[in-house]
Amino acid sequence: MPFIPHTEADIAAMLKAIGVSKIDDLFDEIPPALRSAALKTIPEGMSEMDVARLMQERAETDGRYLNFLGAGAYEHHIPAAVWQLVTRGEFYSAYTPYQAEASQGTLQLLYEYQTMMASLTGMDVSNASLYDGASALAEAVLMAVRTHKQGHKILMPRTVHPVWRKVVHAIVKNQKIELIEVDYDRQGGHTTIAALDKCVTDDCAALVIPQPNFFGVLEDVDALTDWAHAKGLLAIACVNPISLALLKAPGEWGTKGADVAVGDGQPLGVPLSSGGPYFGFMACKQEFVRQMPGRIIGRTVDKDGKPGFTLTLQAREQHIRRSKATSNICTNQGLLVTAATIYMSLLGPEGLERVAAQCHANTNDLLGRITAINGVERLFDRPLFHEAAVRVNMPVADLLRAMEGQGLLAGYSLAHDYPELGECLLVCATETRSTADMEKYTFQMERVVSKRRLDPPCAVKVTPTA
Repeated sequence: MPFIPHTEADIAAMLKAIGVSKIDDLFDEIPPALRSAALKTIPEGMSEMDVARLMQERAETDGRYLNFLGAGAYEHHIPAAVWQLVTRGEFYSAYTPYQAEASQGTLQLLYEYQTMMASLTGMDVSNASLYDGASALAEAVLMAVRTHKQGHKILMPRTVHPVWRKVVHAIVKNQKIELIEVDYDRQGGHTTIAALDKCVTDDCAALVIPQPNFFGVLEDVDALTDWAHAKGLLAIACVNPISLALLKAPGEWGTKGADVAVGDGQPLGVPLSSGGPYFGFMACKQEFVRQMPGRIIGRTVDKDGKPGFTLTLQAREQHIRRSKATSNICTNQGLLVTAATIYMSLLGPEGLERVAAQCHANTNDLLGRITAINGVERLFDRPLFHEAAVRVNMPVADLLRAMEGQGLLAGYSLAHDYPELGECLLVCATETRSTADMEKYTFQMERVVSKRRLDPPCAVKVTPTA
């Protein structure tokens, strides 16, 4: 916001106008015992130049790394125009506005966002928006239970992001909703129908279907969606929005399409920013729209017949009928949604497809390079998108530490969340990685692995699941 200076004379004039002698008089109703003491440990003030230099020095201590880490948050190129527009005063808020008469520009932008997301996911309607992908998945689970009414269990594959599964559990555990974990095939890294058949019960409400899954593996979404519908379950698609520029939209999965689609919008023009803020998206079939949380922007006409935009279906959140709200979400990351809308507008369908294709090509290129190293092997044999899992013949924590010392964020360790896989990591190469970047990564990995090479590779013996 702009800096508005006040001289001592300005302050004295304002105090005189309201009838007090000093600023402390404005707070005289606060008892002295409740007032804070002087801040004795706060250092003396610094000049703007000195503060800028101090903050630059602190930022530089973090170092600059080549990033090959994905696992749910991805480094993409963001055109400069995106945040130049987003940070204009007209847009600079996290909120979807309530006052339609004063916020037509923002409401129109959000309406366009909903249109884009509905088109991208192949669904009938989108909201605008949710906190992040994990909370969006939790809201979809709650939606499915409300819709199903009799089912209170959710089939949750282990191929869904581990953090997202924890978030969903934290949100729904006290509402008597049970998450049934479905194991994955050790050879393909995907969820099989046979595994689902072992887990399903009569009181299940939905199946969560990630695409691509946490390993980067592509699931057989058509078969999984049709299986869910045949069992009377809702199909909840959990998707990467960039992948939808190349892959089949959730609304087209199987015979009838998925019922709800959710995901994290971070890849759509939102910087990594040390972990946030991001935003979650949700889209669904028309028949479930009244169960969908979050804001929905509608297009209408005023009394003179002129087009306008407004919030619709407002029996939710902190609005008129709070007791009948579908969710307690309030602030909904509208600023990040604005960035995503501008990002998608600038790139268009062709641009998004080119980004997705380059990400896929770079990941395959990197995978081919590093699996040629003696002691590094590909983990799963199914098609992938965006990232891939590999097993190394040394402790993965040591590998990541050594690579970081060379200025490389080498990937995400799977050892904690999937100990049965042994020493494995998830690697990712988006469109921002050059051939030189991947050559440097491969050279340093081979150097590190050759020093710690063990025979055989560090793997845990497992029996392939059905």
